[in-house]
Amino acid sequence: PLGGDRIALTAVVGPGARLRVGSAAATLALPGRSAEPAHYAIRLTVADGATLHWLPEPLISAHGSDLRMTTTVELAPTARLVLREEQILGRFGEPPGALTSRLTVHRDGRPLLDQELSYGPGAPGWDGGAVLGGHRAAGQLLVVDPAYDSDPVQPRLLADTAVITPLTGPAALVSAVATDGLRLRRMLDEALSSRPRPQPGRCRVRTPA
Repeated sequence: PLGGDRIALTAVVGPGARLRVGSAAATLALPGRSAEPAHYAIRLTVADGATLHWLPEPLISAHGSDLRMTTTVELAPTARLVLREEQILGRFGEPPGALTSRLTVHRDGRPLLDQELSYGPGAPGWDGGAVLGGHRAAGQLLVVDPAYDSDPVQPRLLADTAVITPLTGPAALVSAVATDGLRLRRMLDEALSSRPRPQPGRCRVRTPA
């Protein structure tokens, strides 16, 4: 997206269906002629008994860009979800643009996760030791599965810069930072392969014009 753009994407997974969604390449946020920020809104709905693997390629925040991204997920009580987000802050050798990314997930109408992250110019402390500590890649992996009711995830470090945290839901959240996108992807892939996870298949998708 370019400055001033407004993009919306909606996907609906019907009852009992299974879907795996990826992307052909990274999403690149760039400056545009407009001084207004770009907006990118994703809305996902997963019905009872359905499974969604939402695994896009990374978002790259190029120097001079300003992007506000929101991902909203509505899960039925027996829905399953694997959702990955990766943010790469700046292209090689350049500082990042301004990026705000909010992830909101409800299960059975109740809040499961509401997390907002801000990086780049105008975001206080984003590069300090309490946030990125000089790293230029950040990512989250959210897994929601009713099987965690009987076999919950235990909080633990997965690597020096990655941690898994159980959520009331039942769900687990992996948060990680890395020096680059390749190392980040390896950590998130290892986290996903270490736990049983929902299997993707077919479903119904609706994308608005």
